Amino acid sequence: MSFEDRELPFDFDLLRDLTEFHGPPGYEDRIRGLVTEALEECTDEVRTDAMGNVVGTVEGDSDYSVVVAAHLDEIGFMVRHVTDEGFLQLDALGGWDPRVLRAQRVAVHTQQGELTGVIGSVPPHTQDDDDDDESDREVHDVYVDMCRDGEAVSELVSVGDLVTMRQTTEIVGNHVNGKALDDRVCVFAMLEAARELEDPDVTVHFAATTQEEVGLRGAEALGGDLDPDLALALDVTVANDVPGFEDGDQVTRLGEGAAIKLKDGSVITNPKVNRRLREVAEDADIDHQFEILPSGGTDTANLQRAGGATPAGALSIPTRYLHTVTESAHVDDVTATTDLLTAFLESEDGSTDYTP
Repeated sequence: MSFEDRELPFDFDLLRDLTEFHGPPGYEDRIRGLVTEALEECTDEVRTDAMGNVVGTVEGDSDYSVVVAAHLDEIGFMVRHVTDEGFLQLDALGGWDPRVLRAQRVAVHTQQGELTGVIGSVPPHTQDDDDDDESDREVHDVYVDMCRDGEAVSELVSVGDLVTMRQTTEIVGNHVNGKALDDRVCVFAMLEAARELEDPDVTVHFAATTQEEVGLRGAEALGGDLDPDLALALDVTVANDVPGFEDGDQVTRLGEGAAIKLKDGSVITNPKVNRRLREVAEDADIDHQFEILPSGGTDTANLQRAGGATPAGALSIPTRYLHTVTESAHVDDVTATTDLLTAFLESEDGSTDYTP
């Protein structure tokens, strides 16, 4: 029986709001407000820094501190030109595959409010055979049709306005489908763990970071400011468990639990942190798997070294179709990640020596 037909094990309304809210890198204001409100309900203190990172702190019984981080921003665009005919040309904020953008609705965030536009697509009736090869297509080749004449568009839209995908979040079978699961589904797991954590032995900083998609920038500032004794990053990871991929190239599989990151393109996580995550998962009978991601990076890297050497680990939620207009994660993996994070934090007393 799919989750479409039974009760979900978590607050889907919050997850839907988190994913549907808009917040490209550097402009995370709306989503930051929602996360701040949620953190104020379950932490002792909430503060925001000059980079826009928001941190909710649960005070423990010792000076030992752990930072848990998930990023607020989603991949998006900035308007770089408005043509005389009223079409928008875009500059990417984060890593897009332009091939997936055809004929998609977008939200254009203007000073006058939010407008809807459509990314254009030439109909097949008028394409040559050479047009089928889009391997060299770039975001600069994409245009947004505002469905208005040029004069009207020039009055409404300015260079520098933000553009994000217009998508809803839904439960489809056993999966959550929607935009910005990267990384709002991990922000959600972090908030759920913050709600569940009671009287920890150590101080825990639950941090929602900014500008991850353009260079892990918020985490770099945060790591230096908080100077934690231990860092755990939460992010989605590749699940290529779809036709066309060999088993060894799948990275992770949906429905097999939280992924304990061993490495990605930016970090090799601390082996002792990995080992303890595994022990906690086994003791609590929480489904888990291991992640070796060949390329790409997460906040883990900057948390590991921003304020000096810090033992760092990471939990990932396996997700299909990353950096596309509709990403997909398994409900059970979201729950497993929340449960493992909570169990790890509840068991952390600051006595483990994570030095290699």
